[in-house]
Amino acid sequence: MDPVSTEQVAEFRRFNRYFTRRIGALDDHYLGQDRPLGEARLLFEIGEGVSLRELRGRLGLDAGYLSRMTKTLQAQGLVRVSVHPGDSRLRVVELTRAGRVELAEQNRRADALAAGLLEGLSGPQRDRLTEAIGTAQRLLRLAGITVTRVDGAAPDARACLDAYAADIDARFPEGFDPSDLVRPEEVSGDAGAFLVAYEEGRPVGCGALRRLEPGIGELRHVWVHPDARRLGLARRLLAALETEATTRGLTTLRLDTHASLTEARAMYRACGYTEIPPYSDHVYGDHWLEKRLHPPGS
Repeated sequence: MDPVSTEQVAEFRRFNRYFTRRIGALDDHYLGQDRPLGEARLLFEIGEGVSLRELRGRLGLDAGYLSRMTKTLQAQGLVRVSVHPGDSRLRVVELTRAGRVELAEQNRRADALAAGLLEGLSGPQRDRLTEAIGTAQRLLRLAGITVTRVDGAAPDARACLDAYAADIDARFPEGFDPSDLVRPEEVSGDAGAFLVAYEEGRPVGCGALRRLEPGIGELRHVWVHPDARRLGLARRLLAALETEATTRGLTTLRLDTHASLTEARAMYRACGYTEIPPYSDHVYGDHWLEKRLHPPGS
């Protein structure tokens, strides 16, 4: 990827400073209520009830800091903490009646704040801003996703493959046989690689690379969770697989795809893959594609 410029960093930080001030994030009495933004956000995230473990992962909070905020809300009678009925190791936090009343008022004030910020714009300007915010959120989500190589037998790898199999089984007219999934030994060590995309610790995509013959590799099972689609993650995974291939000395990548996966075929073509004659008798292959890779710096 291209390096981040100092101008881009400065503009990003300038927007952060402006926006946090406009929404009152720096005020100890967020939205005019008697609590800072952190506690107000925690009330919102608790909603209908959630485990403290899930809250830590969702908000990226230190366990001690989350515990202190939870105890503060509990002392104010806004939340209650109990043992999870199905797992005694988990603590569940939920809103009390007073907590639900405060959250409702918090949401009302937050809506009023947002409406007030938008009132100074015309209808078309609001549409442009809404579209820009949506774009920013998608790009920030993509930026926060990490792509990691894992062992082909790792639980996250097999969980992604199970989700992939269920997804395409519903899309293929003839269904999908899970026995067609790559075996762990095909995508581990010298034989290949398995990549998993993580968003806030949760697997949201995958892709496999296996060596076919000297200099030639094959891509399999490039998949993105429905919740993470339309972010550009599939292309991110594809680029990471290509980088992995070049580090292994592969000069050509091949793949096949099913006729029903029209969007996947369009993506591969847009990324430089061209159709070739069949190189295998794969039962789900209707189109075969290939791309010549260039070593880094060439």
